[in-house]
Amino acid sequence: MKEDALSNVTEEQQEPGWFVPSGNISSDSLSLSEAPPLPLNPWDVVLCISGTIISCENAIVVAIIFYTPAFRTPMFLLIGSLATADLLAGLGLIFHFAFIYCIESEAVSLITVGLLVTSFTASVGSLLAITIDRYLSLYNALTYYSERTVTRTYIMLIITWGISICFGLLPVMGWNCLKDDSNCSIVKPLTKNNLIILSISFFMIFAMMLQLYVQICKIVCRHAQQIALQRHFLATSHYVTTRKGISTLAVILGTFASCWLPFAIYCLLGDYTYPALYTYMTILPATYNSMINPVIYAFRNQEIQKVLWAVCCGCISSTMPFRSRSPSDV
Repeated sequence: MKEDALSNVTEEQQEPGWFVPSGNISSDSLSLSEAPPLPLNPWDVVLCISGTIISCENAIVVAIIFYTPAFRTPMFLLIGSLATADLLAGLGLIFHFAFIYCIESEAVSLITVGLLVTSFTASVGSLLAITIDRYLSLYNALTYYSERTVTRTYIMLIITWGISICFGLLPVMGWNCLKDDSNCSIVKPLTKNNLIILSISFFMIFAMMLQLYVQICKIVCRHAQQIALQRHFLATSHYVTTRKGISTLAVILGTFASCWLPFAIYCLLGDYTYPALYTYMTILPATYNSMINPVIYAFRNQEIQKVLWAVCCGCISSTMPFRSRSPSDV
């Protein structure tokens, strides 16, 4: 009987929060108005667990890059940016769960939304920056190791985080639908227009990454042909490492698309009246991208592995010279 009473609460009384539209399933689990104690939503629990795993993984990567002086190169700065963004995303998911069931406040809800939008946008932007860096390391191999590369890296980081923070401030500064449910997207309190802009930005970034991937493949094929023609002059190790970088990039691109495309498409097609189940089913795979990124970018890298072994068991000296600092090896 109690569940029936909760299900009959009107939409005006329900003000669902992040990840939940004003739909017919679990909407009252994110209520910001005065209401009886909220029943525990299993989807929120799963998101919180995902956020905890994401935070732990990326905290390790951030700590390794921050405390290792040899990792002050452009390649690792970009990886550090990605790990920082994913770390904030994981913390945002944890805060989202805590604030839903502990603090019922519109201001806190907006701040949490702003943090999540900023972190996920910065994560996607950092992936694009890493792809650009890899392309330039192959296209301009002779001039890549220069001050110009360092300057370009800082410019990309400033642009990425600047745009991400601006997107995150929009709902906090008033571009939200807390007072007008008809203007809501599938992710309340983000407006439909706000979410459309974020989705279009994602498709633009994905198209740019795909184009860069095609160009990198062309460069690799050209290098392979040159090595085949001059095998007795050139070592094949360069081609092997380059091919490794390309295979890694293919895994990254496929993972990125499979994680984010369902949610991006649903953001354009979905409506705030749709069941919350659809939102959860599409946003959960998107969070997995932040969980997989450290495995692809950091933990597969031999230089980071050396530091991890040195920290965990002390069997490898952290002062051991690194083999390579080429983006193709990441």
